Amino acid sequence: MLLAEQRRLLCEYGRRAAEIGLVIGTSGNLSARVGDLVAVTPSGVALDRLEPEACPVVDVDGYLVEGELQPSSETPMHLAVYATTDAQAVVHTHSTFGTVVATTMTELPPLHYNILLLGGPVRVAEYATYGTPELAANVKAALEGRRAALLANHGGVTYGDDLHKAFEATRLLEWLCEVYVRARAVGEPRVLTEEELSAVVERAFSPPRFPRRED
Repeated sequence: MLLAEQRRLLCEYGRRAAEIGLVIGTSGNLSARVGDLVAVTPSGVALDRLEPEACPVVDVDGYLVEGELQPSSETPMHLAVYATTDAQAVVHTHSTFGTVVATTMTELPPLHYNILLLGGPVRVAEYATYGTPELAANVKAALEGRRAALLANHGGVTYGDDLHKAFEATRLLEWLCEVYVRARAVGEPRVLTEEELSAVVERAFSPPRFPRRED
């Protein structure tokens, strides 16, 4: 069976996504790439019930290579991400706070410096019907220079070097969206400036060194 390990990981992270509420029912989809082949979750199957053999494999041109079930309807979006980034895995969810922000904002601002792990403020891709080339193109534009994007009135998408990193990016995106939504309930959130974000980058590349105690 092609991409056996990636198919197994799709099930593992699909179940985790369902367990922590990032997806409900058959919403959301994941994929992992090896060379010119991509294992993707199938259409119409709840992620918490997914088995490895149910995950189809497509090539980067979108042709079905292996599997009895049809690939997720969002496969064109996944393939667009692979075509334009260094992604090796993609996670798409309909998480609650991410969808709230995607329904009300054009960009998730930098309330917390960890947004830099996603490349900076997260853009909201213009709305288009799910599974269409138009949505894939809108997501591709929103992801330029970023590892995450929100999809207007829809959800969010992240990518990474592997499924673990893509999934952790999704968890971070949802946390950032939740912080924003909850902050708005209290008052007007303070947004970090470019200078403050640059200082974080500088700090990351030049961490402090603590002296060793000499007895």
